[in-house]
Amino acid sequence: MATAEDKELEELQRRRYLELQRRLVEERGREQATQQEKVEKEAALRQILSPAARQRLANLRIVRPQYVDQLEAELIRAVQTGRVATPVSDEQLKAILARLQAQTREIRITRR
Repeated sequence: MATAEDKELEELQRRRYLELQRRLVEERGREQATQQEKVEKEAALRQILSPAARQRLANLRIVRPQYVDQLEAELIRAVQTGRVATPVSDEQLKAILARLQAQTREIRITRR
């Protein structure tokens, strides 16, 4: 009787181990895909932006990282569709930033 229980326990442990291995492989695959996307995005931005514009973007990333992600996606789309010529100068980047800021609404709460 104990051997049947032992075999069942071993089978459960083996299944659990295989499931954990499968999850680990999936997680590594997702991490590699994310890393690859990041490298491709950085390479595209290096080609798209002038050095001054890249510096402005790096400074902005420190303050507002989510905003910069949105801006980078917008820049890549704009270049792909031909709306913006490369390299994007610092002045052009400022104009794009101003346009994006105008799109975001600011909510203010006043207390009385």
